[in-house]
Amino acid sequence: MKASQRREEIVRMATSNGLASVDELSQVFDVTASTIRRDLAQLTESGRLARTYGGAIAVPLHREPSLNERRGESHQAKRGIGLWAASQVHPGDVVLLDAGTTTAELAHALRDVGKLTVMTIGLTPLAAISGAPDVNVICLGGHLRDISQGFEGPITEAALEGLTFDAVFLGCDGVTADRGICEATVAQTRLKELMWRASDRAYVLAHGKKLGERPFNAWVRMPASWTLVTDESATDAQIEPFRERGIEVVVADRAGRRLER
Repeated sequence: MKASQRREEIVRMATSNGLASVDELSQVFDVTASTIRRDLAQLTESGRLARTYGGAIAVPLHREPSLNERRGESHQAKRGIGLWAASQVHPGDVVLLDAGTTTAELAHALRDVGKLTVMTIGLTPLAAISGAPDVNVICLGGHLRDISQGFEGPITEAALEGLTFDAVFLGCDGVTADRGICEATVAQTRLKELMWRASDRAYVLAHGKKLGERPFNAWVRMPASWTLVTDESATDAQIEPFRERGIEVVVADRAGRRLER
């Protein structure tokens, strides 16, 4: 195989699988790791791949929306999702909230639950619950992603070590039944995976526009059992693939009531 053909195949693999590692590519093409690194360097320079530790990821096909853009999107739906999610939290629980606008709606709803410990990696949920009576609020710091106002990286990951939670509530850029949560970067997906592994129950909060969407190439491998919480804009065609895989799907109206669908 010519070098140009090998590089085209590397791009295809990275796009299909989300992440291509140097070791994997070296074995697939029966070439040395240094050859693969040169291929990845050239593909990165041309803008077709982005380098990661030990490999590469395909360049996102879509632009990641800013936090301000997300705030204006499906606001009422997010509020209903947050209200229902808050009903799953009970006094005495220790819960972990992802960064994002939907988890901020959840954080606001948690102010009235009672005695809780709420930990978060996001500044938006932190602001929404700060000062709530009887709520012990802890922010897990690290490197701040300006676009999402969420912390990530090795410091955040280290903060999770030795902690467990009754429940974790995750946001997403997209979510599918077969692959799980889709995000813009591998750093985000790695952190989300660590978050659900530390929790007894995992909830993914996603309004209808995000169901079945795969705008980027980084994925979170979800646990065998988790709950998708969405709004009434989600169609039966969007919901059915999740239920076919045994994933619990909750459709919440704007008042946070569960709808039978």
